[in-house]
Amino acid sequence: MHAILKMTAQRLGLGLITLVVVSAIIFFAVELLPGDLAQEILGQSATEETVAAFRKELGLDRPAYVRYFEWLGNVAVGDLGKSLANQREISELLGVRLYNTLFLAAIAAVMSVPLSITLGLLAALYRNSLYDRLVNIFTLSTISTPEFFVAYILVLWLAVNNAIFPSISNIGPELTFWEHVYRSLLPAITLTLVVTAHMMRMTRAAIINLLASPYIEMATLKGVPRRDIIVKHALPNALAPIINVVVLNLAYLVVGVVVVEVVFVYPGLGQLLVDSVSKRDFPVVQACSLAFAVTYILLNLTADILSIVSNPRLLHPR
Repeated sequence: MHAILKMTAQRLGLGLITLVVVSAIIFFAVELLPGDLAQEILGQSATEETVAAFRKELGLDRPAYVRYFEWLGNVAVGDLGKSLANQREISELLGVRLYNTLFLAAIAAVMSVPLSITLGLLAALYRNSLYDRLVNIFTLSTISTPEFFVAYILVLWLAVNNAIFPSISNIGPELTFWEHVYRSLLPAITLTLVVTAHMMRMTRAAIINLLASPYIEMATLKGVPRRDIIVKHALPNALAPIINVVVLNLAYLVVGVVVVEVVFVYPGLGQLLVDSVSKRDFPVVQACSLAFAVTYILLNLTADILSIVSNPRLLHPR
């Protein structure tokens, strides 16, 4: 337990350093975007004096590095600032949108994780069979297809030709839980099709790799049924790589939803990011990007810890 706590502390320290580096990249990348923020907000009809006064009001007349450290200090104490578009607190905007994104990712995870592990186990159990080949063809097809194309195909099939789901996921606080789930199902199915291939193929590869181990061969020679060999002997020892790929794909579900949210006009963090870029609302863009970075780093840390808990030998790599 002490070794795991020490490793967790080290990973948290590295994650914090990574987050600072990412925050600098986010801030200065936004600074490099073409155009003048004050001019964009005030419009082309604004005079030079008005633009200069507004730039001073926003603090844009100061050097970029000074504004970066001021922004970083404010973020460290929980002050994300205000939106330039509507003067609302950014933390208030992010709260609702982040909840919606996590809700969508949770629905996709509930569908994709059991499906992927089951498909991977069956593919390993019936290796090189017709089922194995068909599943591999299907998953490779979905993983090779861009998310927006998968989304539009699903909209055509399940919303236009067959009115099963709404084509636009217009959700709000007035909806009940199950109405929220129903309107989120189509984007969740899109995400499921995209991430299932990764998790299924990793599960299959991990199981097949272990089937060549001496203890598996011994169990086979003893007459243990193949199903029991995979479920009771191979699967527990394959948990580390499976957990790793599952958690990393969950990170993708949260961080990679931008395209899917835009297609379905889903009011999540990705949609807020795109809207803020179009409005040149830089403080919101920086806050959204930082929220995605924090989520990804935390889920990577979770993947490391769960992998080691499931296989303590990883604490002592050779």
